[in-house]
Amino acid sequence: MKKIFVFAILILLFAYSTSHARGLVSWGLRAVPRTELTQVTKVAANHYHSLALKSDGSIVGWGQNFHGEATPPSGKVFFDVSAGEHFSIALRSDGGIVGWGDNSEGQASPPDAIDFTAISAGKNHGLALKPDGSIVGWGNNDYGQAAVPEGTGFVAISAGYEHSLALRSDGSIVGWGWNHHGETSPPAGNDFIAISAGRWYSLALKSDGSIVGWGRDSEGQASPPEGTGFVAISVRGDTSFALRSDGRVVVWGFNKDGQVSPPEDETFSAISGGWYHCVALKSDGSVIGWGENIDGRAYSPSGSDFTSIAAGRQYSLALKSNGRIVGWGLDDNGQATPPEDYTYKAIATGLEHAAAIKSDGSIVGWGLNLYGQFTPPSGNDFTDIKAGWHHCIALKSNGSIVGWGGNVYGQASPPSGNDYVKIAAGNAHSIALKSDGRIVAWGKNTSGQIAAPSGNNFIAIVAGGSHNLALKSDGSIIGWGLNTDGQASPPAGNDFVAIAAGYDHSLALKSDGSIVGWGRNDSGQATPPAGNNYTAIEAGQQYSLAMVDICSYSIPGDLNDDCKVNLEDFAIMVSNWLVDCNLDPSNQACVPD
Repeated sequence: MKKIFVFAILILLFAYSTSHARGLVSWGLRAVPRTELTQVTKVAANHYHSLALKSDGSIVGWGQNFHGEATPPSGKVFFDVSAGEHFSIALRSDGGIVGWGDNSEGQASPPDAIDFTAISAGKNHGLALKPDGSIVGWGNNDYGQAAVPEGTGFVAISAGYEHSLALRSDGSIVGWGWNHHGETSPPAGNDFIAISAGRWYSLALKSDGSIVGWGRDSEGQASPPEGTGFVAISVRGDTSFALRSDGRVVVWGFNKDGQVSPPEDETFSAISGGWYHCVALKSDGSVIGWGENIDGRAYSPSGSDFTSIAAGRQYSLALKSNGRIVGWGLDDNGQATPPEDYTYKAIATGLEHAAAIKSDGSIVGWGLNLYGQFTPPSGNDFTDIKAGWHHCIALKSNGSIVGWGGNVYGQASPPSGNDYVKIAAGNAHSIALKSDGRIVAWGKNTSGQIAAPSGNNFIAIVAGGSHNLALKSDGSIIGWGLNTDGQASPPAGNDFVAIAAGYDHSLALKSDGSIVGWGRNDSGQATPPAGNNYTAIEAGQQYSLAMVDICSYSIPGDLNDDCKVNLEDFAIMVSNWLVDCNLDPSNQACVPD
């Protein structure tokens, strides 16, 4: 009996330990992959998107996806990949090339041949190398950038913004295309081993490990550091990247978004520079990125103890199980830096302000206070809080609502009554769910966002920029308000359990733990990651967040370190319990009820 009871306790403890470890993932405008990537063999980056080629021959994409450039084809047949400005190309194992993304100038329509050995994507043109050393070009050719030189004997190619380079087998370089700044006029010599074409300049790596640059040098992008010891180069836009033999990355040139500040404590085996960011491959096959991430709003903080999340315009907040708040992203008005001297139980994010309910039921605010939006009312009986662009509303324990901040459209003036159970705040409007399942709305109504649907079978509500969503008791979703990008047109079905509305995109969590998205998707914000271990969702302006159950695996051996630590703690507790019982079998705690 005791053994059976112990086994049952272990099962319960395992279930308990693996149901409370929740991490965060995010997607949308970002410089880093939305989930940890491993077993990668090559990375490629350009304007706002990135690609990774995995060892199994598949490709993963992330970042801006307005033209589908970050959505590679399925399959595991690729062995090279290259990212253009708004398009991408990949080389198949049979020597054929596929393209996707913007094809307005034929840049995503490579030739049909199947005898290519290397590829390179520029702004709106592509290059491919054949086994005999000849080159093929396609796409935009306004400046002759796709009009490749005749002949064979080329061993490497690089497509820049509007010019191209090729490396000959004798170590010399040939350039063609736009040459206003001398970017297609390489230095003489035959000791070059690698080339890279940028916006209006070029770099080349010499056999002695030194780098030379030529062309436009307005940001110092064509002035590489002196010395030898470099093993790889990468150029995009006006920023230059070089990999040293010790695995360190050196960056110079344009630095709008921190792309010239690589991690100091990491070593890499390959790099690929985008216009405003860089992705790098580590020796263990994992990928990290840095640079433009639109204020870091889409970075996911580490940890496995989050209980709720809130996505603002360009920043995010996450509430931890200990009542502390973590903030990240744009912080120019202190909106991502919550007060540390309190513990909290609810959070809300506005345009550039934030508010939270403290453990004692009172409210504190921080960030921009131009309209008094973070100067909340007094009291300690608040149970929920939501923030619009310049206003806040809060639900009290008696079921009434109070509002404060910007009130041009009456968005901070809720209706009277004390039968409300849920609240939501949009750009300049607010909505509330009543205890009888009906919805009321108030504030700005230019797009019909306060024209609440009739009925009394609603169980959840969310407000986006100028649209709303409501979850019905049968698990279906309805939307209303602004619908320019389809954000108010949810998918059919009745297996949804949670909803989230961003500025002009929407998300829904299904009962199986998977996420669906719709609406504006130019930065991939409506394309959630695959998987079915998600527990909560949030939508920001051009990015999205989800809370993930990092311990939801069917095989204990698959558990990550956080889960293993939990299991170890429980094992110690159970072990101590067994010792106590063996020492004193009469102990009442040893006998099941």
